[in-house]
Amino acid sequence: MSDEHAGEFYYCLKHQTVEPYEGCKAKDRLGPYASHAEAALALQKVQENNERWDKEDKAWGGDAGTEDK
Repeated sequence: MSDEHAGEFYYCLKHQTVEPYEGCKAKDRLGPYASHAEAALALQKVQENNERWDKEDKAWGGDAGTEDK
């Protein structure tokens, strides 16, 4: 592993586990994260972000994805 990616961790969606830089293809994982613990919480963070963004979208202009009639 090069020093450039030392300390990077990823959450593999395919295997549902944390892995180092030399893991699965980028299309199958989330990251990079600064620690193993942070990568382990990747799906939780995604869920929290999605919920927050949905609320922000609704506050911005009504229910996202609907058209004004």
